[in-house]
Amino acid sequence: MKRTIVVFLMFSSVQIHAQLRDGWTITASNIDPNNYYGITVANGMIGLVSSPEPMQVKDVVMNGVYDYYQRGRVSNILKIFNHINLSLSINGISASKDNIFNYRQSLNMKKAELITDFDIADAHITHKLMSLRHLPYTSLAVVEIKAKKEVVIAASSMIEAPDHLREIRNLYSEIDPHIPLLTSVAKSPSGKITLAASSSIIFPEPRNQQPVVTHGDWDYNRHLMRFSKKIKTGETYRFAIVASATSTVQYKDPHNEAERLTIFANLEGIQRLLEKHEAAWEALWKSDIVVEGDEEVQRAIHAALYHLYSFSRAGTAYSPSPMGLSGLGYNGHVFWDSELWMYPPLLVLHPNIAKSMLEYRFQRLNAAKQNAFAHGYKGAMFPWESSDGGSEDTPVWALTGPFQHHITGDVGWAFWKYYQVTKDKTWLRERGYPILKEVADFWASRVERKGPGNYEINNVIGANEWQENIDNNAFTNGIAITTLRYATQAAKELGIQPNSDWNHVADNIPILKFPNGVTRENASYNGVDIKQADVNLLAYPLEIVSDTAQIEKDLSYYEPKMSPEGPAMGNATLATLYSRLGNARKADELFRKSYKPNEMPPFGVLAETQGGTNPYFATGAGGMLQAVIFGFGGLQISDQGIVQRKTALPVKWKSLTIKGAGILKKDFVNHN
Repeated sequence: MKRTIVVFLMFSSVQIHAQLRDGWTITASNIDPNNYYGITVANGMIGLVSSPEPMQVKDVVMNGVYDYYQRGRVSNILKIFNHINLSLSINGISASKDNIFNYRQSLNMKKAELITDFDIADAHITHKLMSLRHLPYTSLAVVEIKAKKEVVIAASSMIEAPDHLREIRNLYSEIDPHIPLLTSVAKSPSGKITLAASSSIIFPEPRNQQPVVTHGDWDYNRHLMRFSKKIKTGETYRFAIVASATSTVQYKDPHNEAERLTIFANLEGIQRLLEKHEAAWEALWKSDIVVEGDEEVQRAIHAALYHLYSFSRAGTAYSPSPMGLSGLGYNGHVFWDSELWMYPPLLVLHPNIAKSMLEYRFQRLNAAKQNAFAHGYKGAMFPWESSDGGSEDTPVWALTGPFQHHITGDVGWAFWKYYQVTKDKTWLRERGYPILKEVADFWASRVERKGPGNYEINNVIGANEWQENIDNNAFTNGIAITTLRYATQAAKELGIQPNSDWNHVADNIPILKFPNGVTRENASYNGVDIKQADVNLLAYPLEIVSDTAQIEKDLSYYEPKMSPEGPAMGNATLATLYSRLGNARKADELFRKSYKPNEMPPFGVLAETQGGTNPYFATGAGGMLQAVIFGFGGLQISDQGIVQRKTALPVKWKSLTIKGAGILKKDFVNHN
């Protein structure tokens, strides 16, 4: 989608071992460690990426924490301490992929827990992993060991620091005196951030009967706590690991705070932690999408929703990157993926989460104004890639940084859409209009005024990034027109006299056409293949092209030019438009094309492109969900709020219900 070059593989060569069970569970069996793309359990703050090794976590990613290290001379989201890994042996036999059988991993999306089951020696092991939804900095692993014969278990919980952390300190203590506390503290690569992680074991026994815990140093960057226990034939023994991680981005004293949070979780106990975590997810799932008649599609929709819910959180000022909390993809930076692709489904289903994504941009408005000033423009110029400070973080070699200016319009568009859904005039006055005013001032200064109808926007990169330094790009011009008019509308809504130049500029920005009436992608476009939808975005989501004949003409021209090497969400846009036009067959074909070829083994996580190797692509999930909500579901965000129009469902679907939409938590139903 942005700047990655991937090798294209035919989808038919990829085997997905995920199986559908009840629309909520994805089960991976026949796990091949050499062809494994992990699933993420996350709570909007901490992401835990699964490993093919039993009871192991591949990566732990913390939202909002960036530093410079070994990648592209720009800030990177930090991979932090791996603080919840476990090792286990039964009668001296270690639980590794070589010593276990009947091994499988299952993601319960409804409860947001990854369940690993396997047999080893004379015991059956169940391991449940979750990033607790109600405790944003704390994770939980629950282990159940069912003894078929009398066995002795030896379990170790460890904290391991990735190579890029420095000045690592490993500590161990006991609190009260039966709460073992394993802690690590370190500096980020540049030394500007302090990170801390702490873990503890929750035992089922009364405190005076708990197993003895000992501490062991394994290496400079790794240490552990361990215990052993004899389990009788037929007995099931359950214990848990709680682990918290913080940094100086969140707390002045992350070391003590990580330990306090871990002690709190330990004393809450396993059952209370599980109940509160599940209740928090149950509240999220009150806003859901239900398809009757197609179980495979229902699973795919739940998987997309699960990831967007996992990667975002209300009450913060964070916005998800294209890969969310699934790893270091695109350095964890925030692009247009947030506003144009992930944001609209969240705005409909959870406006409070969408509000947090907008707060991320608002808190970085001053940096965007400085960026505009540096480029000779007025207003605010938002960066193509943004991290903690809101300055431009695109690597220098990528031209998208200085030239992909539509991002500023994308931000303004998202802010007005929030007001349309919520009608929150206080928010509009304090947050929405200040952004829209600066966005409009940017476009008014950005255009080159060459006479009526020729207020050109030249030397840009549009949504189709394969064409660089072009003039009068369709989507860039379209988003500029849209946000100039939204700024005028927002001012009037607040009783403020709008700048008359905004509408004047909007009226004179051109949308180019070929002689045959097809919208031209840019002034020099000559029919070559494109990376992703650009012109078609004028019809959806911008809706500044509304004439049915024009929409059909543009679809017919650009659909064959969409490269199979492009990102997933382009086909989702086309699916949305075909559904709105009443062409259910074509819409269904493109909808499936928007996600199915991008699923990777063993869980079917989405890659950015067909045959790509960089899941999870949350942008693609957002696009796919837009096809469901705004295409098949017929929803539209307008000045009247969320309204529904008649659209066509795939023939296999009996009905589609969008549950808990908007601030009124209304249900919208479409039947075949």
